[in-house]
Amino acid sequence: MMATMDRKASLFVVFFLAVCATLVCAAVSVRIEEWSIPSADRFPHDPAVAPDGALWFTGMGSNTLGRLDPKRGEFRSYPLKTPDSGPHGLVADRDGNIWFTANYKGYIGRLDPKSGAVAEFPLPDRAARDPHTLVFDTDGILWFTVQQGNFVGRLDPATGKFVLKQLPTADARPYGIAVNSRGIPFFCEFGTNQIGRIDPATMAITEYRLPKGARPRRIAITADDLVWYTDYRRGFLGRLSPESGKVMEWASPGGKGSGPYGMAATPDGMVWYSESGVKPNTVVRFDPRTEKFTTWPVPSGGGVIRHMAATPQGDVYIACSGVGKVGVVRLER
Repeated sequence: MMATMDRKASLFVVFFLAVCATLVCAAVSVRIEEWSIPSADRFPHDPAVAPDGALWFTGMGSNTLGRLDPKRGEFRSYPLKTPDSGPHGLVADRDGNIWFTANYKGYIGRLDPKSGAVAEFPLPDRAARDPHTLVFDTDGILWFTVQQGNFVGRLDPATGKFVLKQLPTADARPYGIAVNSRGIPFFCEFGTNQIGRIDPATMAITEYRLPKGARPRRIAITADDLVWYTDYRRGFLGRLSPESGKVMEWASPGGKGSGPYGMAATPDGMVWYSESGVKPNTVVRFDPRTEKFTTWPVPSGGGVIRHMAATPQGDVYIACSGVGKVGVVRLER
């Protein structure tokens, strides 16, 4: 009799926990607020977070950088001095200057928002023709990928000195890049099924093999230094443990053709990304603790969210290229 009661009690506990987990998942909701960009800032490509909380974006189709004050909904546009620069990736430094990659002209630029002045740093090798994505490490060194040129590089803003490193794998097409808590950059090799790591001291590159057919496009690193990536070709969210080389995968909710693309990790340890292969595009939140996905449609349709940027407060900034909008994803409970 006692054994029967214990079994019933155990079943009740399991049921209770399952109900609680369902309620927690159901309680997760977001508010996605979008703004139409000024007509001068065509084709917003990547977003970035400035120290003052502003949302910056590259106007790749208009040779501009744009700034949105999300609290007031006010925009300001900054034209670049070199025509057809193709501004692509961007990131803010500690002083609020905006650094960007000139994907069409082979330079890295720095915008001073106070004066509107733009400084240009041409890459020292003509083969490094298309700088792509960039990120600062904790020492203030700027790291970047060069997709078609097949380089990873660093720029010291204090001296203007570049160091470029050719990838050991031909046509690896380095794409998204992120830096872990120890200042080590990791990057996607979109042309093959590998994640790369570069040693900041020696510039030596280590490559980690992913499952056959994977094509990692964007990357995010959580506080535990686990490396997350979107597998654009196969429709997976992936995780690499650099210490062991172990890879885990989860099928994206939108299925094989969902085209996971832009991604970011928020301070609470959640992984966010967008599915570009479904219509409308989705914003997806993955909880590594429960291994549960939650998905929301992008109100405007998205038009391909190519990158995301997480704020210190846990919001996610997005740029919706094909529909001419930028937005903020805010978690609500």
